[in-house]
Amino acid sequence: MKGKTSNSMFATRNLALVCVFAPLCTIFSFWSLFPIIGAIGTSIKVTAVIAPLIGIILGPYMGAFAVALGGAVGTSIAQTGPFGALSFIPWMATAFCSGLLYRRKWRLSAVLYSVLLLIFAFYPAVGPAWLHPYLLWFQLIGLAVLISPLQLKAVTLSQHTSARELIFGIAVTSFISALFGQIVGSMMFEIVFWPTVSELDFWISLWQTLTFVYPIERTIITVMVTFIGVPIIRALKAWGYEIGGK
Repeated sequence: MKGKTSNSMFATRNLALVCVFAPLCTIFSFWSLFPIIGAIGTSIKVTAVIAPLIGIILGPYMGAFAVALGGAVGTSIAQTGPFGALSFIPWMATAFCSGLLYRRKWRLSAVLYSVLLLIFAFYPAVGPAWLHPYLLWFQLIGLAVLISPLQLKAVTLSQHTSARELIFGIAVTSFISALFGQIVGSMMFEIVFWPTVSELDFWISLWQTLTFVYPIERTIITVMVTFIGVPIIRALKAWGYEIGGK
């Protein structure tokens, strides 16, 4: 009976957090963070900042669901994303990755990260591996961190309540997941825009420009997630919520 009561309380808390975070994703999808180079009139939204945090708090499945639900509503209304109503997918991928990492499922994360990176890099004709391989340098750093002991140490430290340990744990986890979402978004960009923009000069110029732009964007996102996430996670732990959606 005690177990049923505990499960019921957890389900209620989870539902409450989904009801909080999904509308936040909707609201933040109206606020621009960075312009998207190569797609005039579109931008990276503030939802990209809270997506890794939602994955950490709710876990990979509930987190991805909350981001997808709120993001789908926001992008459908705003219509300023590069992929129309599907512009929430990179955010959903980010939340899913951060949730997996916090659950210590780094092997699955590494496989997904590697496969998607290969698809993006070697996409027919316009993939950066063919036109400008240097673009991949920061994504490869993310993969190296993901498969290194640093990532496991980060997850271990993020289980604690100390601000210093949480800063390190959240920063590493959000860094990897933010890059994971960037890979998904870049791959979608290839799929959507290659049929309409087939000039190789456009793609070469795009990859060259992004080589040092996206690392700055992802670093800023990581810092923002860490700054926002540490006090929120500490407050939720004090409330008695088990971070990670377990």
